[in-house]
Parts: sequence; C-alpha cells; structure tokens
Amino acid sequence: MLNMNQLRVFCEAARSGNFTAAAKRLCITQPAVTTQVRSFEAICGLKLFRKRGRKVYLTDEGKALYEHARRIFDCERDVEQSIEDMRELKRGILRIGTTKTYARYFMPSFITGFRKAYPGIKICLDEGSSTNMVQSLLEMRNELAVIARCGESPGVLFLPFSRESLVFIMAPTHLLARKRQVQPEDLSNEPIIMKEVGSGTREVVNGLFERRHIGLNVLVETSNTEFIKQLVQRGDGVSFLVQEAVASEIKEGKLETRPIQGERLQLEVSIAQVRDHDLSPPAKAFLDILLRIRQDMGGAEASAVMTGNQ
Repeated sequence: MLNMNQLRVFCEAARSGNFTAAAKRLCITQPAVTTQVRSFEAICGLKLFRKRGRKVYLTDEGKALYEHARRIFDCERDVEQSIEDMRELKRGILRIGTTKTYARYFMPSFITGFRKAYPGIKICLDEGSSTNMVQSLLEMRNELAVIARCGESPGVLFLPFSRESLVFIMAPTHLLARKRQVQPEDLSNEPIIMKEVGSGTREVVNGLFERRHIGLNVLVETSNTEFIKQLVQRGDGVSFLVQEAVASEIKEGKLETRPIQGERLQLEVSIAQVRDHDLSPPAKAFLDILLRIRQDMGGAEASAVMTGNQ
C-alpha cells in the first residue's frame, strides 16, 4: 500500500527539482526529504531520481509516477477548495419546497434577495400542496418548506412566518356580487371551485363550512390557481383564494370579492424543517433571510420559537 506522505514528498521533490527547496515547501528538513524519497524508492523497487550537483532529475520511471502523483494532489487541492467554497457559500445547492401559490406570488422576491447575497448557490424549488411538501421534508428531498400548516406533522418543526388573507371570489355578474356582505348560509348551494386536498386553503375553507354546519358542494378541485380564477370568471362557480393571488383580477374588475359575515379567513404560513436535522449552509442562509423578512413584516419574534413544540 502506498505511503501517501512519502508520495507527497516525492511529488514535491519532483516539482521543485531540488530536495532543499522541497523541504522548505513541506516545512521539514532536507535530510528528512532525502530519507523519505529513498524509502519510497525502496518500497517501489525503482530508481526515481538521478542527482547531479544540487539538482535532481527524474528517471523515466520517476516521470511516469510523477504524472499520476501530480493528478492525485491536484485533485486533493480541488477537494479542499470545494470544501472551502461550500463553507463560504460560494457554491452549493438550496432545496426548498412551497405551495404553487406561494411559488408564484411570494417566493420570487425571497429568492431574488438570496441570489444577490449568494450568486454561486443553485436553487431547486419544489412545488406542491402543503401536505406534499411536509412529506418532501421527511423524505429528505427538501430541507426547508414555506407552507401552510395542515394538522400535526410529527418530526417536523414549524416557525410562524406570515398570515395571508383568504378571500371569497365570484364573477362580477354573480348574484352574490350584488350584496355588500355574504351570509354563510348563502354558500350552501353554491358550486365551489376548491383547492386540492392537502392544501392549507382547503383546510381553512373546510373549517368554515364545518363551523357553520353548511353542506359543501365541490364542483371542481384542483391545485391550479389560474384554472380556478378562469372558471370563476366564467361564472362556473365561486371559490376562496389567497388575496394576493387575485389582487390584479379584482383591480381590473374581472373578479369580485365580498366579506363573509362574521368570518375572517386567514392562512397561517410557516417555515417548516425536519426536527433535529442540521441544515446545510445554504439552507441556514435562506432561513436567516426568511426570518429577517418576517421581522420586517412585523411578524412573530425572530427567535426560534417552534409552533406546537413547547
């Protein structure tokens, strides 16, 4: 088996062409270089250097071995540089999950800020329902997720991030658009274009109908927010969506929204991660950015208070 220390001394001596110069670069004595080289030659059973005056020259066998040794230590330097780059966030991968609505309307600004600070980090953004994104954390496909909290998720920590308003939407020609506010009972016979099972929006809306003991008439369920808005605009049904997702359509008069009497529907958005799991440097850096954003938005304290885990 090769003695890597002897191989390193051989490589430096070959590079320098002088045992004294090699000793200085390796921070050892010149006799130590001579001893190591001779031991290495003995192990190999080959003459690797010829000496003339103070200079040493590689034999043909030494030249062949040096090419291999040089590549080994060049690779070692590349590994050391990669480690340093990853520590300093000059390279790496950030794997985050979020809902489709958050991916479209909120996440771009978060990612832009992160990219400005860490341009060498590759970002892999995964989209799906809140339930699916929790599963992606447990399966180690993502390190962080910005999602609505849907029920209990053992093994997952949730940091409160923001509250997003959910609004009741309809076509401008819908009969309910004539009212200043909608009574919960008015919804009992309305066909609902519903977000998919596993989404935070679906859970909040289900809670509304259960509290008010109203039958839920689901016409279509989908994860596609744009599809929901199109169906509602056509008058095929009504729906509930995050306010930010319909802000432009409401401003343009393509959709109408009315408050529901006695109800204030909000989506609790959290930053989720696996319990007792050390985050990678990119994930830690992204989490720090999210916590600063939360503080700027006037949200919960930026200390790591884990919802439901006290």
